[in-house]
Amino acid sequence: MLRALIATSLCAAALQSAPVAAQSDKGHYLFVFSGDQKAEGKDFLAVIDADPSSSTYGRLVTSVATDQVSVRPHHTEYEMPAAGLLFANDFDAGHSFVFDLRDARHPKVAAEFTELAGYAFPHSFLRIPNGHVLATFQYRSGAMPMHGNMMDGATDRSGSITGGLVEIDDSGHAVRSASSADPAFPDAALQPYSLAVMPEIDRVLSTNSAMQNDGLLRATTAQLWRLSDLKLLKTFHLDPGAQLYGHISPEEVRIGPDGAAYIQTLACGIERVSGMETSEPKAELVYTFPGSWCGVPTFVGHYLIESVPDIHGFIVLDMTDGTHPREVSRLVISPDYAAHWTGLDRATGRIVITSERPGDRTYLLKLDAVSGALSIDTTFRDADGVPGFSFASRTWPHGWTGAGKPHGAVFSR
Repeated sequence: MLRALIATSLCAAALQSAPVAAQSDKGHYLFVFSGDQKAEGKDFLAVIDADPSSSTYGRLVTSVATDQVSVRPHHTEYEMPAAGLLFANDFDAGHSFVFDLRDARHPKVAAEFTELAGYAFPHSFLRIPNGHVLATFQYRSGAMPMHGNMMDGATDRSGSITGGLVEIDDSGHAVRSASSADPAFPDAALQPYSLAVMPEIDRVLSTNSAMQNDGLLRATTAQLWRLSDLKLLKTFHLDPGAQLYGHISPEEVRIGPDGAAYIQTLACGIERVSGMETSEPKAELVYTFPGSWCGVPTFVGHYLIESVPDIHGFIVLDMTDGTHPREVSRLVISPDYAAHWTGLDRATGRIVITSERPGDRTYLLKLDAVSGALSIDTTFRDADGVPGFSFASRTWPHGWTGAGKPHGAVFSR
């Protein structure tokens, strides 16, 4: 049905239409960090109407550009912070931005930064109780990625590749930092990727995974820190499982309803980490999805939604028993959809998804709270009348014409 709708659309002219007119109400919005597919235009943030009761639900509201020519527009924060200032980064450019979204219809870039506190190339941003961001930086300053190859200066004399964690305020300034280097792991790729903050037990759990190819196969560890002083408590290997691959390249970490941490790996494993209140955490591979190159997961209650490129869609696990996850549903978007990002809208229960394949649309999904079934919200439609939002070539409100390259996406509060 969805493919038929797309096939019958004539979207080029419609997508050139003006953005939604300004309204006086507060509204509800989806913010998507994007760039130019041709790497000629600038990175930008698109603002889309995400209010299901709005007559313009799914339509472009406005956009704001940065000063960075697109290289690899990547992560935003996973949820909109209370202060309305959102962090986002172009990873390969090593350039990050703070967007002021307190007036969503008039967004602006409030701050930007590159290297901080001796570290470079941040990947993920997560808020800590004082309102600051704790960010994972993949390299030490001066270690320059060469777009998929080993880089000069990346390793120390032991052969490790290291980065660190940096606490950052909303003006983009470093507050404190800590290195991921661990003498007990002299040949490891200790490149912080994602993290979970657990203030109730004074802990941070971070994963190590290479965005470049320099340490990809050596990335099999996670690290436990004390939140109060960023002291590294433990570097530990993940569980390889019976097939000896599900632990490779641990990426996103989420705290489940049982209090355990669940780490998604690029090899499509789910590692359950317990014992984090001690200095001896334990990892267990509890599930493996089909294929490889799995992407960003999201918990919705006791369900875990995982992007699985091998099926060109998403799989939902019932995590009531976290040691024995159970698949309850899957949703295939299209035969070639490159599923990657997921993010929950706590206000409406929708889940945003984005793809790594040029030309794929950005959709909102609905989750049945009883069965765990996923479905596309077909009422969320762009100006072409087709379900989903298109980043195909159009004239954007910030004055640029071209096709977008979306990645991170987050809803207003």
